[in-house]
Amino acid sequence: MVVEPDEERWHAYCPALEDKGGATGGYTKEEALKNIREVVEMTIESMIEKQAKWTEQDLKRLTILK
Repeated sequence: MVVEPDEERWHAYCPALEDKGGATGGYTKEEALKNIREVVEMTIESMIEKQAKWTEQDLKRLTILK
């Protein structure tokens, strides 16, 4: 996960899931980090529910495989 300051807020995203909506923000670094953790969890749950096809590369990016 990446958390970076923006002009007035903090921007957080998960590079492995950014194309699936894995990005959010917050007014503080801590809030942005909390929000991105929730977004990642919800995104993965949604992919599982939709029986998304996970490639080996996806799993490696999420460090599920080493």
